[in-house]
Amino acid sequence: MILIQLTFLLEILKKYSVDMRIALIHNPKSEAQATKGTASLVQACIQFLPLYQSKAVIGKIFANKIATLEDLINVSPSGISWPEFKKAYNSMSDIWMQLHVHYAKFVLNLDPGVGAIVANGKVLAPLSASDFNSLKDFNFIERYLLTSGCNDIAQHLKIIPYLDKSPKALSDLVMRLYAFLRRYNANEKRHWPIIENYHHSCVQIEASDPTAAQFDIVAIVDPLSPAAQKMSHLLVILSSVLNVHMKVCMNCKSKLSEIPLKNFFRMVLPRELEFADDGSLKTQPSARFSALPQKQLFTLNIIAPQSWMVESVEAVYDLDNIKMEEVKGDVVAKFQLEYILLEGRCFDERSGSPPRGLQFTLGTFHEPFMFDTIVMANLGYFQLKANPGAWILALREGKSAEIYEVKSVDGVVQNQTTSVVILDGFSGRMIHVKVAKKNDQLENELLAESEDAESESLWQSISKTFQSGEKYDVINIFSLASGHLYERFLRIMMLSVLKHTKTSVKFWLLKNYLSPGFKEFLPYMAGHYNFSYELVQYKWPRWLHQQTEKQRIMWGYKILFLDVLFPLDVKKIIFVDADQVVRTDMLNLMELDLEGAPYAYTPFCDSRKEMDGYRFWKQGYWENHLAGRKYHISALYVVDLKKFRQVAAGDRLRGQYHFLSRDPNSLSNLDQDLPNNMIHQVKIKSLPQEWLWCETWCDDKSKKFAKTIDLEPKLQSAMRIIEEWKDYDSEIKDLLDQRTKDKWNITEQKIVDIGFQFTAYFLVFLEESWNRAMNKENQVQDNQS
Repeated sequence: MILIQLTFLLEILKKYSVDMRIALIHNPKSEAQATKGTASLVQACIQFLPLYQSKAVIGKIFANKIATLEDLINVSPSGISWPEFKKAYNSMSDIWMQLHVHYAKFVLNLDPGVGAIVANGKVLAPLSASDFNSLKDFNFIERYLLTSGCNDIAQHLKIIPYLDKSPKALSDLVMRLYAFLRRYNANEKRHWPIIENYHHSCVQIEASDPTAAQFDIVAIVDPLSPAAQKMSHLLVILSSVLNVHMKVCMNCKSKLSEIPLKNFFRMVLPRELEFADDGSLKTQPSARFSALPQKQLFTLNIIAPQSWMVESVEAVYDLDNIKMEEVKGDVVAKFQLEYILLEGRCFDERSGSPPRGLQFTLGTFHEPFMFDTIVMANLGYFQLKANPGAWILALREGKSAEIYEVKSVDGVVQNQTTSVVILDGFSGRMIHVKVAKKNDQLENELLAESEDAESESLWQSISKTFQSGEKYDVINIFSLASGHLYERFLRIMMLSVLKHTKTSVKFWLLKNYLSPGFKEFLPYMAGHYNFSYELVQYKWPRWLHQQTEKQRIMWGYKILFLDVLFPLDVKKIIFVDADQVVRTDMLNLMELDLEGAPYAYTPFCDSRKEMDGYRFWKQGYWENHLAGRKYHISALYVVDLKKFRQVAAGDRLRGQYHFLSRDPNSLSNLDQDLPNNMIHQVKIKSLPQEWLWCETWCDDKSKKFAKTIDLEPKLQSAMRIIEEWKDYDSEIKDLLDQRTKDKWNITEQKIVDIGFQFTAYFLVFLEESWNRAMNKENQVQDNQS
């Protein structure tokens, strides 16, 4: 085959082509045989003879099917120093063949002995002698390459100054550029917009050096769209750092029912970094909003890259409630990058489906178990917090490590039990993990797969409860808040929980939206009241339908990520709204038997009769969907996280949310409507009515039996409805004042210490100055004498 194809190629060079170069890559079935015979003779001609002689001799080799050097010498033309050629041929190393074989196998991905044509990076394989048996076949390849871009690339290169215009250099560059551009070639045809009367609706910005513009950019934007807010900043940066021609054309909507833009936007993207002499940044990247309206209420929020976890570290004012007419000076907030995400997708190598419930840990060599998570059934997705460096990814000890083993993780250093993942940039990393069940674990499952399995685990649970009496030595309380008002409510809710129990309490608070002041005060409050806490956070996955309003995002965090938000050793947790006040020992709710349900909610009250016409769950869709079941409120609920993960409740809730949330008329109360909508798939245990009292739906007589009271979001309501609320509020205020006083005492002590040090240094300086002056005066007197 090689002889036939190369013969054709040589004929093409003679008869058809003036734009083709030929190179030969050997891909033999047997490397040992290829170092002898025709292949070695051809390679020797290419290496040791001038081009014109090499072409003639190789033609003789193919025409006469020569396999030995002696036969070649007998038939070859004169003018060649055959003694020198023979000496060079006999001294040839086999390394050239090893290089060719390696290139064919690992770069071109060819099996040994398979023929192929590589034309400007395009690999045509596998090929046999019958595939190309005409000169027209090769001529067709050449014409295809020329018309598909090679000719255009060559013409553009010829007009670029400072390039080596020699045929070999230009040909090499065309080959590399064509291969590179073809790799990123778009399937759709490129359209260049032709805009008539562009001077009426377009802004044209000329390049700083019009004779050497690097790009022509035409941006067509709707100026009142959210996308235009971001694009305008990018265009400004591009025009300042690149030498480009730019044209910005407005494509406005003819009619608007409302103003589409409801926010001000700034992009933190400096044109260049400026460094001080010591190597530090002169100024941190920042965004500045000036000339804002004075009376409107603003919320300051940061839109970070998907793989970043960013927190606010300094803010005096409430970033959720900013009125410029009420503040003095500027509103300043500082944010910092806390974590970079390691994301992944995991699939079973045998079944191809995600191993839902599989647990991973992430850590370092010194601390292997810093973070953990579970694999979602939704796309096999998992997420772990990390930072640049080397991390150990492993299956969590227990059922995950007992049943499964990791087969492969793309692009990492791996052994049988762990994988070392390198996070080497600020863009995060997405990895793909393949796992498989161990041979002796093929019949075992991580989670319950059927009603029988769930029932069996339920009876086992009930049996354990009766035998040992399941008890908890810690009450786990989960809550979230955003803004100073709700943080005030949250502190009072926490205090009310602590006032009614003697059991240790651990608060789990969503970190994403807490203010710097609250996070600073929390350790002080924890030390004063002797409770523990942990700040949890999770990044909304990019594949899950996004919410834009902060309130709805927070509702999503209440229900969508319960299986992944907390460490895997947390078995049970109670959610309490920030604006609730507790009047009972929450240990009773921790130890309540949920009867096989993953969570328990309190139903809405029916006792306030004047609200009968407003109970939406007793009519229309909800009446038909619930089919006699109760509609539950989301202000208080308890979650058996072990059961919740076991029945994949989180995966089911996320799947239903993703389906319903695209309709703006669905899930008006996301955190409440979603679990009630899924009541047939994810069972809800109804708590006794006294667990949650709400003035809107519950009558006044039932208030005295209330174990928790849900407030309207107003201070007046809190003071009016709950007698003890003022006492709680005063106690927290006293603690805040004490904290402030302690901080001032520490600051004053530091100032006093600095003052003493300054006085001591000043006295030493005076003493040294006096001694130097006296010594100088004595020297003058000695010189005079």
